[in-house]
Amino acid sequence: METRALTPKKTNSQNTFGDEQLEVDLSSEAAVFAQLKQSGLCSVASSEETAKELPLGGSKYCVAFDPLDGSSVVDANFSVGSIFGVWEGTTLMNRKGREQKAAVIAMYGPRITMAVAVSSHEVVELTYQGGAWSVTNWNMKIAPEGKVFAPGNLRATADNTKYNSLVQLWLQEKYTLRYTGALVPDVYHILFKEKGIITNLSSPTAGAKLRLLYECAPIAFIVEAAGGKSLVDPAFVKGEKMSVLDMEVDDLDKRIGICYGGIAEVEKFERCMF
Repeated sequence: METRALTPKKTNSQNTFGDEQLEVDLSSEAAVFAQLKQSGLCSVASSEETAKELPLGGSKYCVAFDPLDGSSVVDANFSVGSIFGVWEGTTLMNRKGREQKAAVIAMYGPRITMAVAVSSHEVVELTYQGGAWSVTNWNMKIAPEGKVFAPGNLRATADNTKYNSLVQLWLQEKYTLRYTGALVPDVYHILFKEKGIITNLSSPTAGAKLRLLYECAPIAFIVEAAGGKSLVDPAFVKGEKMSVLDMEVDDLDKRIGICYGGIAEVEKFERCMF
């Protein structure tokens, strides 16, 4: 019997940030916008696929989201996810991640799960099973130390000597590599295993890829609520140590480098990079 792999179709279009779009990106985005509008609570929303705030008729919350993080690995059948950040008010501009009222990362793999932070000190895991959501972990935590690393944008090590030295240190200390190329699964692995560090840095020839509004700030809110720590790549803060939650969204397309993980692991990152 002949079989043929089904792969995501390209749309021959780009989003307003210049990234090539897949049909699954657009259908995911449309589904999220529809649900946010139906809630009646969302004043505006903005997607990574849409570089503007769209009015949705509500008045209480504004939402930024990445409808399908990891769409570039969908064809390889890797796990992918979605990212949501929720702020109170009517605009996402000139806000900081620390102002979020909630943040969510959803992961679509062997299980369909969500890590949800609705306060600055607690993360709950929900799992979809039997046609309903149920709580499967009341308090996800990240231990200070844990020899697991996920080095994003590794090509930057070619001309970012400090980043290269950090990666070499992890290898010398026999850290375990856990990296898929999709942000949500890599962060979720740290949350579920309760340890580790993830970086996505830049260099003069390998620019930052992650967007503060749609990806970095919501994930930082979850990581810090789970007892971890976040830092902005020193290249974006002139050497100043800054939590991702304290960087202002002054551009919907603002891109930065990041580090997330256990407190002691991020402090080791600090010593190498600053």
